Amino acid sequence: MIKPTPDPRHTLTLRDVSEASGVSEMTVSRVLRNRGDVSAATREKVLEAARTLGYVPNKIAGALASQRVNLVGVVIPSLSNMVFPEVMTGISEVLEGTGLQPVVGVTNYLPDREESVIYEMLSWRPSGMIIAGLEHSTASHAMLSRAGIPIVEIMDIDGAPINHAVGISHRRAGRQMAEAIIAAGYRRIAFLGTRMPNDFRAKKRLEGFEEALSKAGLTLVDREFYSGGSALLKGREMTEAVLSRSPDVDFLYFSNDMIGAGGLLWCLAQGLDVPGRIGLAGFNGVELLDGLPRKLATMDACRLEIGRRAARIIADVPGAPQIEELFPTLQRGDTIRSIS
Repeated sequence: MIKPTPDPRHTLTLRDVSEASGVSEMTVSRVLRNRGDVSAATREKVLEAARTLGYVPNKIAGALASQRVNLVGVVIPSLSNMVFPEVMTGISEVLEGTGLQPVVGVTNYLPDREESVIYEMLSWRPSGMIIAGLEHSTASHAMLSRAGIPIVEIMDIDGAPINHAVGISHRRAGRQMAEAIIAAGYRRIAFLGTRMPNDFRAKKRLEGFEEALSKAGLTLVDREFYSGGSALLKGREMTEAVLSRSPDVDFLYFSNDMIGAGGLLWCLAQGLDVPGRIGLAGFNGVELLDGLPRKLATMDACRLEIGRRAARIIADVPGAPQIEELFPTLQRGDTIRSIS
């Protein structure tokens, strides 16, 4: 039976894992270094104890007097998504000249992968961690909570951060977009987006969006989801599917700009009057799409500034936890009717 977690102000050691698992420190060391002959039952007992406590081995133990390296771990879900390279730009701008170097790990929106990335990064005892999102597995949360370094969760403030947080309210962003769409006179509204089991921020935007619709006595008349593949192509395919099923839809709300761009191109190719017959909006404010025949309505997610502010928190090593909320601006573009 695993004993209660030690005082969080206490840096976890092999002895804590030994006491929690009921085996010797030498055996714990063998298991965690994957060395020596240890029974499967004992190995599982040790690993369960380490996981529950949030223990991460120190790969630089004895190598440096400070027991820290000048690295900042940055954990993001994707590099193919255009959102996160801009966040990284903001982080790099601020850390340049501080002696701190960002090191990136990618999770692909998978909780198990996030656990692995966090474990490896913390084992090198970085000076701080920046991680996308507020939702983590129990094991990831335990490791981050016990890390003893500044932890900055970014992109989202709708929840309880472990330490520091910098981001926007995605629920508010969803509500604001819905209110703008309703004010422009659209009533038959559909949602198109990525599958959301682990994209918590897109899920929160949709929740806020539907809250605002409900307040106005409306509900989504259709919805379409996708996973994998080209976002532009999927945007085209989903738009065709929705408008084939529900031809009276008069507005398409996309979870991001890339699929929104695909939807816009499909509508224009069909000769649909945008934004008269049908309106469209995305999210993120991706500058790459400025060359479209029509400027897609969207919201700027403050990506660059989020990266900068998160890096400043790490570089300044603050005491009390900080929560910094940024406020995205609605860009109406050419795909929402003007309010008469």
